[in-house]
Amino acid sequence: MTTDDSKLTVRAVERALDVLLCFTHDSDLSLTELSARVGLHKSTVHRLLASLEGKGFVRRDPASERYRLGYRMWELSANLSQDDEPGAIVLPEMERLRDRLGETISLYVRDDLERIRVQAVQSNQAIRRVAPIGLRLPLHLGASGKVLVAFGEPELAQHLFAQEVWADEEQREAFEQQLKEAKQNGFATSLEEREAGAAAIAVPIFNRAHRLVAALAVSGPVSRLTPDKMLEDVPEILDAAGRMGSMLKP
Repeated sequence: MTTDDSKLTVRAVERALDVLLCFTHDSDLSLTELSARVGLHKSTVHRLLASLEGKGFVRRDPASERYRLGYRMWELSANLSQDDEPGAIVLPEMERLRDRLGETISLYVRDDLERIRVQAVQSNQAIRRVAPIGLRLPLHLGASGKVLVAFGEPELAQHLFAQEVWADEEQREAFEQQLKEAKQNGFATSLEEREAGAAAIAVPIFNRAHRLVAALAVSGPVSRLTPDKMLEDVPEILDAAGRMGSMLKP
């Protein structure tokens, strides 16, 4: 294979993966929607989908002409190693914490300047935060983002401060102060920072080598999760995070 052929093959793989990543936030998409999202002509996307469908990675609904992830994705996910997956290991502890506090419990890990919800246990209350797994959120908004930055590598905060994500200098300075408080107190909170009517408190999870692995968050409506209630729950959340961290390999 020539160098040019190799580049074309790799580019085709990258484009196919871009198509699959479109299903991160949507369960079904049309050819037109996929074409717009990946920025490619419909004919190119159609060929990619045909290859993916042939291997079972996507499936097409003949009636609606919309595409969904195929069953081959389930086969792959079934073989994910749970030995190093914090979301799978700490799920029972998250469920226990949910039962004690009555609110939605989430686990976040950092990916560059975003945080990803890798596990969640929904509150059983009628009015509750719904926390879809796989959702990507910015680091500069929310309690979990503060925890991941405050307890992460020092250069991460400087890198984040240099980004054009701040509404103004006042917001950036407020975030910097909140990082200092999180580091000092061992937790961070947020009140309607990203979503109206929602509040959250988050603490770090360290593995047995005391390396930051994830942020553990408790979220709910501001009517229940008041500042006083969050402070009251801090010891319980920190205890749960400590037990979770002791389960994780260095």
